[in-house]
Amino acid sequence: MKYIISTILFLGFLITPAFAQEVNPSLIIETMEISAEKFNTVMRNAPIIPLDNLHSISWQVTIDNNLLYANPNGNAVFRIYDKDDIKFIEVGMGPQPENKFWVAVQTPDEGYIVVHKDLDRGWYPQAKSIVSFTDRAGLTVNNGARIVVTNLDIEKFEIESYSVHGMEGSTDPPAINSGVIIVEILSGDPGKNLFAFFPFYVAIGIGIIGATLYFTKKRS
Repeated sequence: MKYIISTILFLGFLITPAFAQEVNPSLIIETMEISAEKFNTVMRNAPIIPLDNLHSISWQVTIDNNLLYANPNGNAVFRIYDKDDIKFIEVGMGPQPENKFWVAVQTPDEGYIVVHKDLDRGWYPQAKSIVSFTDRAGLTVNNGARIVVTNLDIEKFEIESYSVHGMEGSTDPPAINSGVIIVEILSGDPGKNLFAFFPFYVAIGIGIIGATLYFTKKRS
């Protein structure tokens, strides 16, 4: 009995990650490598760059900051825009050693609001920051060490484009010297995952096997 259960559980862990895109046809993965010079601009001059795909329903944005800052007052600011570009989510990351970090959102009703700000040790160069969203649970942000924004209701948000900037004024020195930020966006509809109910199937299967063995043993 225990060997059968172990085999079923092992197959579950083996199959699900290996064939993620096959079992969920809605899954989309998009990766951008944003170089240092893109951040050496002010917000008003930052171009809004369309993505190859529209990311909706459930999505996760992973930010891997490998930039070398040139200006102690410079920042690396990454914005993702909703299909209706009035709405956006902003993640700001300042230079070492303070590693300032903030998260802001803009919505039609509330305008621009900073929902989290940490002036010291706000992000961690050795870790990745994660911004995630689902239609049901809202917005959650992890700074690489802990969750700093939890289940914030921003209604529907479909990522269509992004922008970056880092200078406060056009006469400021460059914000970033070198390096890149690697951004990965993963999105999909969990309801289209063929293995979404796999744990329930396992539980039912174990129950059936257990009952069969019990009655077989009882009859013998």
